[in-house]
Amino acid sequence: MRAARAMPAARRLAGGLLLALAAAAVHAGAQKEEDLADSVRGALAAAIADDRPTRPVFASGGERLAYLKWLGEMSSRLATRIPEPQVRVELIEVAYYEAKRAGLEPALVLGLVQVESNFRKYAISSAGARGLMQVMPFWVRAIGDNDPRKLFHLQSNLRYGCTILRYYLDREQGDLYLALGRYNGSRGRPEYPNAVLAAWKRWQYSEASVTVAGDPDNAPARAPRALPSDPPERNPFSPRRVANPS
Repeated sequence: MRAARAMPAARRLAGGLLLALAAAAVHAGAQKEEDLADSVRGALAAAIADDRPTRPVFASGGERLAYLKWLGEMSSRLATRIPEPQVRVELIEVAYYEAKRAGLEPALVLGLVQVESNFRKYAISSAGARGLMQVMPFWVRAIGDNDPRKLFHLQSNLRYGCTILRYYLDREQGDLYLALGRYNGSRGRPEYPNAVLAAWKRWQYSEASVTVAGDPDNAPARAPRALPSDPPERNPFSPRRVANPS
C-alpha cells in the first residue's frame, strides 16, 4: 500500500522536475553566426571600438539627481543577486551608459541580463555564449580583436551585447519581438521575448527619465529606424530609443 501511495507522489515529483528542466531549456539558445556586409561589419566594429567617455555626462543638476535616484533604486533591487554594493553599482552604471549609447532603454538591458545570465559575470552557456549578456565568441572574431576573454570583462560584454541587440533591432525594423529572437537564436518563438519583456517591466522606474549628453532632449519614445543593408556614410548606432513595452 505504501509503495502504491508513493507512486503518484513520485510521478508528480518527476513531472515537476521535467517541467523545471523544460522551463530552463526555454531560454537556451545562441546567436547565429551570419555573413555581414562589409559596410555593416565596419559599422559594428566602429561601434565596439568607440572610445567616447565611459560614464554619462548630464546637462543639469536635475538630470544628475534623477539619475542618482534611479541608480539607488536599481542597486536596491539588485542587492539580493549581488550583495557587494560596489560591484552592483558598477554593473548598473555601465549597463546604463552602454544602453543609452546604443539607443536602448537601460531597463531593457537589465531585463535581458537577468534572463540571459541572472547577473552572473562569468556565465557560460552550453552553446558557448559568455558573460552577462551571453555573447557568442564569433562576434569578437567578426567585429572585434579576436580575444574572446574580453567577453568576461564587464564593459566589453555589455558593449558587445548592446551593439548586437541594436543591430538586430535595426535589421528587424524596430520589431523587438523578432530582434530578441535573433539575439537568443530562437527567432519566431515566443518564450524568450516574453521572458525578456516581463523582466524589462520589472526593471522600469518612473523617475529615471534622464539622458546622456548628446541624446535628443527627452524626445518621446519611438521605434528604432532600420539599418539599411548598405548604409550611407553615417553612424548607424546614433542614440535612438525603443518604445516601452505595453
